[in-house]
Amino acid sequence: MKTINISNNAALTSTVTTATINELQPAAMAAARTLENGDGAGNDFLGWLHLPSSIDEAQFNSIEHTARILREDCEYVIAIGIGGSYLGAKAVIEALSDNFAAYKPSKGARVLFAGNNIGEDYLHNLMDLVNGHKFGIIVISKSGTTTEPAIAFRLLKAMLEQQEGKQWAARHIVAVTDAERGALRKLATEEGYVTYIIPDNVGGRFSVLTPVGLLPIAVAGYDIRALVAGAVEMEKNGEDMMVTYAATRNALYNDGKKIEILVNFDPRLHFLAEWWKQLYGESEGKDGKGIFPASVDFTTDLHSMGQWIQDGERTIFETVLSVGDQRHAVIIPSDDADLDGLNYIAGRHVDEVNKMAELGTKLAHVDGGVPNLLITIPTLDEHCLGQLIYFFEKACGMSGYMLGVNPFNQPGVEAYKKNMFALLNKPGYEEQSAAIQAKLK
Repeated sequence: MKTINISNNAALTSTVTTATINELQPAAMAAARTLENGDGAGNDFLGWLHLPSSIDEAQFNSIEHTARILREDCEYVIAIGIGGSYLGAKAVIEALSDNFAAYKPSKGARVLFAGNNIGEDYLHNLMDLVNGHKFGIIVISKSGTTTEPAIAFRLLKAMLEQQEGKQWAARHIVAVTDAERGALRKLATEEGYVTYIIPDNVGGRFSVLTPVGLLPIAVAGYDIRALVAGAVEMEKNGEDMMVTYAATRNALYNDGKKIEILVNFDPRLHFLAEWWKQLYGESEGKDGKGIFPASVDFTTDLHSMGQWIQDGERTIFETVLSVGDQRHAVIIPSDDADLDGLNYIAGRHVDEVNKMAELGTKLAHVDGGVPNLLITIPTLDEHCLGQLIYFFEKACGMSGYMLGVNPFNQPGVEAYKKNMFALLNKPGYEEQSAAIQAKLK
């Protein structure tokens, strides 16, 4: 079975040497022990740690059964959620999909996403798309009251009930929510929705291997068993790679490299980077600390952000995701006129050119003072993606503990919500509203 791999051989500068990184490895291993022992900050949110190996046959069968019903009965299935409630599923689906699947006939339901923004035109366009078509809903929220998904669900639920009738709608709305509490749990019980549980001890950004991610991924037609099997392999055998990553990035942070750029050379990995940004940004950005997570899609962004990365402020390092095997072969043809000057690469695979762009970029950036870590993904399949997801999750917990923060809370997320609720005159926010109005005068 193919396994992802990490190398930090190029992550060395005049001050960050192999010796410096090795000095931090005991701290990384101690952070791993803290996670395993469950005696660190946020230890009530460690349900993800041994989640992959705890998923049993009954759970797989249930998720696959529900996914099959939605696929067979619906043209579209709309997954409603925000943050970790949609990014993990979207990351995996996008990584496994045909780049132009949206423009081709579908054998099953297409998975669409809503509730991750408050865009009026976005919701109008989505509702216009599914109008007159059979669609189902997977609504994902512990509380059922988070603003963005709650708005989308209210609109789409009403539309589905009007279009297909309440009975049909109830059979094709699935709620992924709290086991006992919350508005969505209450509604699901009243309406008879199929439900799945978001474990209390799993935060949203660590939830992709729960039904939060597994159900939409299964609806999209992908092998959730292989995805989980990859995660199990990393859970059992991946600690050395996690130690390398956590120690290296913290050594670079201590050396003044405050921004980590996740780089990919495959457009299918764009949303994997979006998921990664939430995972690390929400876990580490606290108490005035934390590496800022950014991402770029190369070679596209070499023609925009490439200049800044090559010659800008030297506060950055790159973690490059390198995909090995491609699914298809495309050979560059020869041309007698050769007006574009490409005959020197005629007969070669497009991916060979891409790989040389990747290597050339790494060499140029390292020469320009940008340390590079390399994560090799043998092939973009479910098994390797499962490995990658768990690798980043556990390494994130380790890195947070090394930094001295609680990796599993997100107190800063609430600040904007309080202001928004006050501005919208939500009951209970009158005092906050008065204070804001005074500021705005």
